[in-house]
Amino acid sequence: MPLEEKKKSRLYSLKPLTDRLPAVTRPEGHVHFRTKMFWVLAILILYFAMTNIFIYGLDQGNVIDFFSSLRAILAGAQGSLMHLGIGPIVTASIIMQLFAGAKIINLDLQDDEDKSVYQGTQKFLVIVMIFVEAIPQVFGFLTPSSTFVTHLNGSFLFGVVSPGHGDLLAKLLIVVQLFAGSYLVFLMDEVVSKWGIGSGISLFIAGGVAQQIFTGTFNWEPSRAGSPVPAGTIPKTVWYLQNYPGARLASGGIEQIMVQPPNPLIALIGTVAIFLLVAYVESTRIELPLAHGMARGARGRYPIRLMYASNIPVILVAAVLANVSMFSLLFWQHPEWPVLGHASWLGAYPEATDIRVTSGQIQRTTPIGGLAYYFSNVNGVQDWLLPLFNPSTYGVYLRGLAYWQVLLHIVVFLAVFIGGSVMFAKFWIMTTNMGPEDVARQIESSGMQIPGFRRDPRILRRVLDRYIPVVAVISGASVGALAAGADMIGTVGNASGTGVLLSVGIMIQLYEAIGREQMMEMHPVLRQFFGATG
Repeated sequence: MPLEEKKKSRLYSLKPLTDRLPAVTRPEGHVHFRTKMFWVLAILILYFAMTNIFIYGLDQGNVIDFFSSLRAILAGAQGSLMHLGIGPIVTASIIMQLFAGAKIINLDLQDDEDKSVYQGTQKFLVIVMIFVEAIPQVFGFLTPSSTFVTHLNGSFLFGVVSPGHGDLLAKLLIVVQLFAGSYLVFLMDEVVSKWGIGSGISLFIAGGVAQQIFTGTFNWEPSRAGSPVPAGTIPKTVWYLQNYPGARLASGGIEQIMVQPPNPLIALIGTVAIFLLVAYVESTRIELPLAHGMARGARGRYPIRLMYASNIPVILVAAVLANVSMFSLLFWQHPEWPVLGHASWLGAYPEATDIRVTSGQIQRTTPIGGLAYYFSNVNGVQDWLLPLFNPSTYGVYLRGLAYWQVLLHIVVFLAVFIGGSVMFAKFWIMTTNMGPEDVARQIESSGMQIPGFRRDPRILRRVLDRYIPVVAVISGASVGALAAGADMIGTVGNASGTGVLLSVGIMIQLYEAIGREQMMEMHPVLRQFFGATG
């Protein structure tokens, strides 16, 4: 009897729509190394340009940026076309991975047609998530300038918005700009992944973090208006050494240099320590010996890194926390909404007139209670350690909470980062051809085998089953612990410890990817082993 035809997923009904969405075509042949490097550099320059193009008609002085602590991870810039950053892309990826991992969607990612439907659906979901993240922000946190609204009050938009509705029209135009910027970011990511080297998302994160660290270290502008003290770590240290006498420096100047935000010296030391630690962990790996089944003497090794799932799990966890922050702040600002509106148990935030906000000690997007507080980032030692030793000076960073609540915040924060990273690491290897079965198939198709074992993908899979699932869990836990620990130490430029961790890993992987591309350029026969299609 013929085998029963596999039932197709309902997502195939979206195929006529997803096939018509703008997309970047794949190269038909091999793309030369110089061409790939050109596209990587061109897209990086375009990214920096977009972070400096501000949204037209936005009141720049009245922007509530609840992604401020996650800017480095989401690769965005407040009030610019990159305001949403990679948030919609990462959120759509999380949803699709969860659905695929839980077998909610009936798609076989090993089948080319099913994989095409999966990618098309994810592209459609990115568009949905752009509006899901843009509309609440524009109608809750991004205020149009009064002059822009006044100018639009006399306009008429296609018979839909009548004169006198300038505020609504201004907000709609801001949503359109956010959509254009976010979808352009999605296309830029496709250009890098198809025509360049590595991932566009990773490239944007590394570029944004590098910019923040540079400005946080060398910025000579004052940290606050009217203050003579520079904001950057090195200029601030030099200023204190030049302007404070020895006795005064010993009594309080050293403390201000070492631990007082912004950009204390301990943050620069922590940034360097994180860089060295991640570089060491990235080099830790298990290497399986391989031998060619036909060519006697041809041997190699298959490396299974300790950071096997890379930095993707931390990016996904950060995106989840960012969305929790966004919606809790949205509910807090709308007390008229039933049940969740202005609910302190969900998340409480300071008012604009709060002395802590006006003095610059905390921001309006900083949760001061509720579940949002416990799921928020720990930003440096001033959030948990300094108030314990010097409550009179740093007690404001406790946000009016008891110290047991601060300890509970740390426990929840660590549990979410580590547990979430482990979960996403397992989903990631399942959906990206990094599982034991997929790796066994890749090794077998290249003609290699493990010495002492028959050349059989099933046997090879059993061997890899001993390592890959365990290493994936360790990888997720390690990267989550490193990211959370780095956040607790703090970094210069408010890049967040997670951002520094990600950028170091990204730069190391980009360096290795460039090395592989150069090697394949010189030895084309290696392309098959590395899985290149060109």
